[in-house]
Amino acid sequence: QVQLVESGGGLVQPGGSLRLSCAASGNIVSINVMGWYRRAPGKQRELVATIQSDGSVRYADSVKGRFTISRDNAKNTVFLQMDSLKPEDTAVYYCNADLFVMELRIVSYNVWGQGTQVTVSS
Repeated sequence: QVQLVESGGGLVQPGGSLRLSCAASGNIVSINVMGWYRRAPGKQRELVATIQSDGSVRYADSVKGRFTISRDNAKNTVFLQMDSLKPEDTAVYYCNADLFVMELRIVSYNVWGQGTQVTVSS
């Protein structure tokens, strides 16, 4: 069974920093895209950042220059360094991955983590 487990959320003051981590586990053959999404209260889930297996990245305009996504391919882990946090960054952050798993054959899955709360408030 493949799963994504997030950690690193919490309460931080405006201007502060947090680092989120997401580790994929299971009989993983390879991971293509890994990414972070968020859902703020009363809003739809939105893309925050994604990173391809070759390291190419994409950011939402609202986080460019403040957030940095990275990954450790050897550990099947993706990170989100969040700096200069604003109250509008408050949301549940979800990890997502497109990956290939060895079952009776190689099967592709798109998997979501359970989410981690980030609250930016003074």
